[in-house]
Amino acid sequence: MVKILIVDDSEFFRETIKEILEDEGYAIAGEACDGAEGFDQYKKLRPDITTMDITMPVMDGIEALGKILEYDPDAKVIMASSSAQHSKVSEALILGAYAFLPKPFDREKLLAVISEIVNGIL
Repeated sequence: MVKILIVDDSEFFRETIKEILEDEGYAIAGEACDGAEGFDQYKKLRPDITTMDITMPVMDGIEALGKILEYDPDAKVIMASSSAQHSKVSEALILGAYAFLPKPFDREKLLAVISEIVNGIL
């Protein structure tokens, strides 16, 4: 079963993503509320896919993405933000994010990206 880590400082968005993914039968490996905790959880849980907000306290999503990809160059990270600046989105994609999705999430787009990754993993 595909394991997904959700990293977002908004409990509402974590719950929204979790509900969408669980409804489709995906397993939520864990959750984190900032980039530092997200990186720690990534190392501990080794998820197949990570969703990561860009703007978070303690460590933002861009820095956490860099640390995750340094730790595991094959990590599949989907970046998200409701207020992302174009430069931050570009930076995330250049660093190696798999995709960027604007918030609020379009359920079908989120599931399409997850499905694309899953089909590449399996």
